[in-house]
Amino acid sequence: MKPSGASRRFILLLILAAGFISIIFLTSFRDAEGGRNPNAIIPAQNDQVHSAQLSGHVIASKLGNATAKAELGRAAWKVLHTTFARFPEKPTKDESEALRSFVHLFQRLYPCGECAEHFGKVLEKYPPQVSSRSAAATWGCYVHNIVNKRLHKPEFDCSKIGDAYDCGCADDEENKAKSGNPPEKPEKSEEQKEKLIEKGRKVDEDVMAGKKSLQLAREG
Repeated sequence: MKPSGASRRFILLLILAAGFISIIFLTSFRDAEGGRNPNAIIPAQNDQVHSAQLSGHVIASKLGNATAKAELGRAAWKVLHTTFARFPEKPTKDESEALRSFVHLFQRLYPCGECAEHFGKVLEKYPPQVSSRSAAATWGCYVHNIVNKRLHKPEFDCSKIGDAYDCGCADDEENKAKSGNPPEKPEKSEEQKEKLIEKGRKVDEDVMAGKKSLQLAREG
């Protein structure tokens, strides 16, 4: 005897209900076994990838042209020191992490392979200091002097780092607006900057040890 239409519908409903209950049960069981939130694993994986990207191998090959290497170095230090000078004095956690990542990626991607290798060793021993503008600028000057010493160049007076790499930018747009029309600060000539840089003096170790703060020249 063939089942009636009502019986077939009833059987179909039972099958669907059983399937639905099975899905719910399996999902709950998977959560109970430790896969509670698959998305919770993603941040750790991303952190691992991020860390690998920051500490990976140097990408560029050796740069044999000495003139190009010197020009590249001057331009690179100007970018780094100006970046540190424009960094917030009280950065957020995200801003600090952004600067830290920038320095490490800058080292990996630097177009001079042998230079990047050496700077990578410097970063291993002296990681970027990103807690404030002063910390970043002081650290930048300190590692610059390490490189200068290796290249037999005069060490820089870190108390004058703000003057040597002054971008001529306003320090605070809001303060600029409040003051009406402040006089423009003339940009220093290359000769003036070179004189400042040539005034070699070993960076004060007390500053790096945190025993006293470095007073940087204010911009604007």
